Amino acid sequence: MNAAQPTPESTAAIEAMHRVFQQQQKAFRAAPMPSAEQRIKALKHLKQALLEYQQPLISAINSDFGRRSADETLLAELLPSVEAIKYTTRRLRGWMKPSRRQVGIAFQPGKARVVYQPLGVIGIMVPWNYPLYLAIGPLVGALAAGNRALIKMSESTPATATVLRQMLASCFGEDEVAVITGEVEVGQAFSKLPFDHLLFTGGTEIGRHVMRAAAENLTPVTLELGGKSPALIAPDMPIADAAERIAFGKGFNAGQTCVAPDYVLCPEDKLDILVDALHQRLSRMYPTLRDNPDYTWIINQRQYQRLSNWLQQAEREGARLITINPANEDLADTRIIAPTLVLDTADGMTLMQEEIFGPILPIVPYQNLQQALDYIADRPRPLALYYFGYDRSDQQRIMQITHAGGMCINDTILHVAQDDMPFGGIGPSGMGHYHGHEGFLTFSKAKGVYIKQRFNGARPIYPPYGGKMLQWVYKLFIR
Repeated sequence: MNAAQPTPESTAAIEAMHRVFQQQQKAFRAAPMPSAEQRIKALKHLKQALLEYQQPLISAINSDFGRRSADETLLAELLPSVEAIKYTTRRLRGWMKPSRRQVGIAFQPGKARVVYQPLGVIGIMVPWNYPLYLAIGPLVGALAAGNRALIKMSESTPATATVLRQMLASCFGEDEVAVITGEVEVGQAFSKLPFDHLLFTGGTEIGRHVMRAAAENLTPVTLELGGKSPALIAPDMPIADAAERIAFGKGFNAGQTCVAPDYVLCPEDKLDILVDALHQRLSRMYPTLRDNPDYTWIINQRQYQRLSNWLQQAEREGARLITINPANEDLADTRIIAPTLVLDTADGMTLMQEEIFGPILPIVPYQNLQQALDYIADRPRPLALYYFGYDRSDQQRIMQITHAGGMCINDTILHVAQDDMPFGGIGPSGMGHYHGHEGFLTFSKAKGVYIKQRFNGARPIYPPYGGKMLQWVYKLFIR
């Protein structure tokens, strides 16, 4: 994200972005507190537009990827977007109600309330891996909280950006919701706008640049980053059960998911059993790869080459690669990377240092559970952690002593789709939360209001000090 010289196209896009941003600021000042009815109406319009545009969106995402499973788009993008709107519209009136708070006896008579106000104009920076859901999910929270929003789409998903812009223009004016497109320099300029809140989803290194740019305006940020999310298999866990669920989480979207299991910690005496089980499960899920509409391509040549280089480096440095290509197809002229298990890894290998973001799964053996827990604790805190074991006391212990943005017990990735849970990272995997009620709170200002009417019970504490009443107050309350 080094400073780039803007092209004429980027310069025009940046100028248009500033114009729309100013329009949204002006419109917000004119209507700073939309009613519940207005917000619910906006959300219902968004839902209807999603339903009407679902086929163009599926086609656009497929085009951007080269091949993207239509079912994965429906399951991971459209379904959770629609469900988030349904969940939010049912609960929004309750979320908007001022909450009553206690007033201490020393400050009576008075009342205390927390009022939830819209922040203003929200910036949403969208990555390429789930370009619909990671635009709509934050937008639902922003609209529920009564805000306006600018959405910067990834330059890697131009077809999706075009359809999304058309879809949102069908139900919102530019001064309400607008889509911004453009190359890296447009993204840099976007992050420098004085938003009232900025949500970024993407890689950790770019997240640092975004946060640095936002700091110039003291813009609060929510960063949804990534990291190396481990799957930990307990010594007594049935391997077939764990393998099935890990295979699903890793194979989905060809591993191009921020919460995909990044590596597996497996009891060393179960290693061969796990390899066989994963091989069987992935072969059953994807019996062919080349022309299989269920198996998604790597998004672009740059990402394909990155993953290929990492595999080659690992193999040169002594790793053993197990490629799962059941039909033994030639994939050379595609952007398909077959599911690949990596054994005999070393910490210095790039794929053991960086988030993989592809269908590559290192397996690290351990001798005892504490050794595995130490391995996780020695590394940056991940966005997700997956524990596989049916003993409930062990589940409770692992849940309490490990740190991650979110967690599944005996499953992978599906915690993201739970509308009634916050989603967010911790440390290098991000900061802040959204989804559901937490999304409403993230994009709202919780303003404390103390209310007093005619009678002034605080008069005894006014200067000049030293009266008997003040001494009585000290004796009564400072003890």
